[in-house]
Amino acid sequence: MSPASRNLGFFSLLLFSLFSIVSSDDLQVLLNIKSSLLTSNPGVLDSWKLNSNNHCGFTGVTCDSTNSVTEIDLSHQALSGTFPFASLCDDLKSLRKLSLGFNSLSGPIPTDINNCTNLTYLDLGNNLFSGLFPEFSSLSQLQYLYLNNSAFSGVFPWESLQNATSLVVLSLGDNPFDTTPFPDKVVTLKNLSSLYLSNCSITGNIPKSIGDLTELRNLEISDSGLTGEFPPEIVKLTKLRQLEVYNNSLTGKFPPGFGSLTDLTLLDASTNYLEGDLSELGSLINLVSLQLFENKFSGEIPPEFGEFRNLVNLSLYTNNLTGSLPQKLGSLSDFDCIDASENHLTGPIPPYMCKRGKMRALLLLQNNLTGSIPESYGNCITLERFRVNDNLLNGTVPAGLWGLPKVEIIDLANNNFEGPITADIKNAKTLGALYLGFNRFSDELPEEIGETEALTKLEVNDNRFSGKIPSSIGKLKGLSSLKMQSNGFSGDIPDSIGSCSMLSELDMAQNELSGEIPHTLGSLPTLNALNLSNNKLSGRIPESLSSLKLSLLDLSNNGLSGRVPLSLSSYNGSFDGNPGLCSTTIKSFNRCTSSSGSHHRDTRVFVLCIVFGLLILIASLVLFLYLKKTVKKEKRTMRRESWSIKSFRRMSFTEDDIIGSIKEENLIGRGGCGDVYRVVLGDGKELAVKYIRRSSTDTFTQKNFSSTMPILKENVGRSKEFEREVQTLSSIRHLNVVKLYCSITSDDDSSLLVYEYLPKGSLWDILHSCEKSNLGWETRYDIALGAAKGLEYLHHGYERPVIHRDVKSSNILLDESFKPRIADFGLAKILQAKNGGLESTHVVAGTYGYIAPEYGYSSKVNEKCDVYSFGVVLMELVTGKKPIEAEFGESKDVVNWVSNNLNSKDSIMEVVDKSIGEMYREDAVKMLRVAILCTARQPGRRPTMRSVVQMIEEAEPCRLMGIVISKEVM
Repeated sequence: MSPASRNLGFFSLLLFSLFSIVSSDDLQVLLNIKSSLLTSNPGVLDSWKLNSNNHCGFTGVTCDSTNSVTEIDLSHQALSGTFPFASLCDDLKSLRKLSLGFNSLSGPIPTDINNCTNLTYLDLGNNLFSGLFPEFSSLSQLQYLYLNNSAFSGVFPWESLQNATSLVVLSLGDNPFDTTPFPDKVVTLKNLSSLYLSNCSITGNIPKSIGDLTELRNLEISDSGLTGEFPPEIVKLTKLRQLEVYNNSLTGKFPPGFGSLTDLTLLDASTNYLEGDLSELGSLINLVSLQLFENKFSGEIPPEFGEFRNLVNLSLYTNNLTGSLPQKLGSLSDFDCIDASENHLTGPIPPYMCKRGKMRALLLLQNNLTGSIPESYGNCITLERFRVNDNLLNGTVPAGLWGLPKVEIIDLANNNFEGPITADIKNAKTLGALYLGFNRFSDELPEEIGETEALTKLEVNDNRFSGKIPSSIGKLKGLSSLKMQSNGFSGDIPDSIGSCSMLSELDMAQNELSGEIPHTLGSLPTLNALNLSNNKLSGRIPESLSSLKLSLLDLSNNGLSGRVPLSLSSYNGSFDGNPGLCSTTIKSFNRCTSSSGSHHRDTRVFVLCIVFGLLILIASLVLFLYLKKTVKKEKRTMRRESWSIKSFRRMSFTEDDIIGSIKEENLIGRGGCGDVYRVVLGDGKELAVKYIRRSSTDTFTQKNFSSTMPILKENVGRSKEFEREVQTLSSIRHLNVVKLYCSITSDDDSSLLVYEYLPKGSLWDILHSCEKSNLGWETRYDIALGAAKGLEYLHHGYERPVIHRDVKSSNILLDESFKPRIADFGLAKILQAKNGGLESTHVVAGTYGYIAPEYGYSSKVNEKCDVYSFGVVLMELVTGKKPIEAEFGESKDVVNWVSNNLNSKDSIMEVVDKSIGEMYREDAVKMLRVAILCTARQPGRRPTMRSVVQMIEEAEPCRLMGIVISKEVM
């Protein structure tokens, strides 16, 4: 062999050895990463093995020609634990890309990140890191930096940006950094194409120098503290495609030349204080979505909007806009939604917004629109919401509109519409609400209206309808409100209405109805208001109405006759204008006389004379018992007149059954809003009765009054807590929300709420006592899932979210099978839609240890406050700890304690309750991850309760204990 050949062979061997050393080092680094991480995504790290011949084939790993690792991409892999940045950056010298986004990684970021000097791409976004993000001036080659939504806090090292001049993407939003004016170092990054700074405490004015970022395509600074006007220099950003500055305090107008930003596809400046007209926007021909709602814009909507070929969503509600809508609006695009409600718009509804067959929502309520509804909307089969109420519209409604297959709400109230409801309505299988009040609709209601099986609200009041009421209405089993007053309906009231078992309000006043009142109305278990006044009804008042617990009853001005049922005589004024009625208790009515005549009276005298001499002692005893019974009956009558009961569900008890049991010996609990009593009915059924005090700060002292009901004798005034709880719970029907049967109020303002009784008490009582041994992990899981579903229903099951505001383990009650119920709604609020899902309150609602941190700096509450509190409850279930414990340290709670134990797999396992079996501890950790997401410091980072339910369902434990045992035996 020649010397040259030997040298070549030696060099090759040396090079191979060098590659082997490099490969071995990279392999060890990768295996160290694997050992530091947990994942609930099966198989993601299975390929990362020690005996692997090719680490470059590991999932998410890319190498160069020398087998050196250049990229690690583990994003979206459900990873948790602490990532070993120190070893990574010391040993992987060729690493260019590190992508760890959308995981649950935790712990602080060490300063060792500066050793990754070759990084061009760093994505740590959407994780659970903590503390400061370190100075990173050594990462001068960075082009992409994603740190958004990762729980970094404190002062961000803005100065480090001066060395990152190659940055193309900078995403820092949704982190609770310290408040700062718009950082001047940001506007020196001339290569930026995307800048995301939303919800990271940027305040003050948008600087003029923003115009220097001429490469920007995406600029997002929403949910911040921006003030002042748009700088004129913003028009220099001619490549801008997306501009989001919503939910700030911006003022002024769009600057001159704003229309030159013709590449814009998404513009969202909603919920600010912007004003002026929209003329500058008429040139933005590429807009897909325009959101400018809740501002002070005025003037007309540019007619050019009708020429836009890409516009899909247009939201302009709650402004001061005038003029007419462009008549060609939506004709050239796949229009999805328009909401221009609460303005001063005039003119007709544009006819072509559903031309492409994609429209889902047309919302133009509370304007001054005129003309009729275009026929084209009768063919818009994708429509789900059609609301044009409170305008000046007229004409007949297109027949097809009544029967749109996906429509959920049709609101035409307060206009001048006329004509009939057509038989097409039988096709509206998803229609939940039909509002037609205060129009000129006429003719008979079609029999086909009974085919709208999803209907819950039917309001046709104050129109010109006539003819008989269709009996098919009885098919509407979910109907809760039926308003038909002030029309010309005639004939009998259908007996079938008694089949509408969910009906709570029935108003048929001021019609031409005749015949008798159907006795079937007395079988409606939740009916609260019944108004049949000003008709031509005749016959007797059905005795069955006595079983109803009505807050309003009006049968006045009819032709009724006979006796007023004794139990209804307390409804003063409800029977006026019926000269044929008589009563033994209503003084203004004729006294009722017996129809048995003198024959019965003579017979009774004859019998008494026969036995008088022989049975004088027995007669005295009978008289005594008779008088005693009469007095007792009178007391019941007086008590019934003194107390008013409003039912929300079918009941098998009366107010007397409840009131007589409000005694000290039945007291089972005291809370901030009232005392709770256990009531046992004669049939053995148990109920829980809450007596609500005037306010949560009032003190209540028992007094020994001579009354038979001493506890209720004190005049305390109707409380806000009582009104809130009744408002919230009266219409709720969910397995995981406590049942409210009725409310009982008295003339002296005492207030009672009657609930189902939950024998296991509260989750707090069991979880933090010796009874905890009854709560295995499967039971805890079921409690978590059920409670989550109850809150999900409150947040998402209504047109407006119901916010509980005091979610805690003591307000989660358990039945005999440990199934949970959300309870105690004394602090609840129903959010108003107009203010964007936020409700202002100057009272800190909730319980220490469960209160979301934003209560410390904001008076705004929304659903995310409940999500935080629920996250604390999940931590209680997983750790077995109370929200506040001495071991956590001064001013620390369970959220801090859990966060401080996320640095390794071992420390995470340490926080899991020792009483949870070994086979379920991994499942408990999954639940803990959900709790951590729920208790994110920034509200915007918390999931919705709908997402929480999905995550908990995905964390369901394996229920295979029996199978496991069998295998072990084998």
